Amino acid sequence: MFRTLKTIWHGLTTKGALFPHQLAFTLLIPLRNWALSPAELVRRLELQPQQRILEVGCGPGYFSPALARAVPQGSLVLADIQPEMLAKARRRLEKRHIANAEYHLCSGSSFPFASSSFHRIVLVTVLGEVADQAAYLAEFHRLLAPDRLLSISEAAGDADKLSCTELIQLLEQYGFTPVQQFGNERNYTLNFSKTDLSLVETC
Repeated sequence: MFRTLKTIWHGLTTKGALFPHQLAFTLLIPLRNWALSPAELVRRLELQPQQRILEVGCGPGYFSPALARAVPQGSLVLADIQPEMLAKARRRLEKRHIANAEYHLCSGSSFPFASSSFHRIVLVTVLGEVADQAAYLAEFHRLLAPDRLLSISEAAGDADKLSCTELIQLLEQYGFTPVQQFGNERNYTLNFSKTDLSLVETC
């Protein structure tokens, strides 16, 4: 019991630590709409019915039903590094009879999908928790179809939050260009398109 409580406390208070799956219920409270609602996220993504979406760090699936319903002829792939979170998300979608969803347990370094196979890659308050950001961003560049979007949202109160400036500087190193911004510095979404890596300057 003490070890479990210690793990939960570490996840809540340590920058870069995974959000504890034992507190997944707190990620489903409607109060989250204050920072970003599922409907608003869908609006910012400008989704088309046939598109294929990768939601990285889906957690218990707060945004997932809205994303899946926005692409009825397409599909949503939910990915998380914690099997407990992925199981909760699956139950949430199955309870709502959502059938166009797939589930993938992240390895922490790569994704077993074909290159250029996604129209949107979506992360909400996730990137700061990723241990190997370089590997993930390289994979996102590979997975994203040309002229499509990598969408990253950050919210106030998250210990791992990246500022707009930090996020832009980081993603530009891996071949992404900011094309849309929503919200404000406290709660925002930045959408990026991928650029030709051969044109990205390296140190």
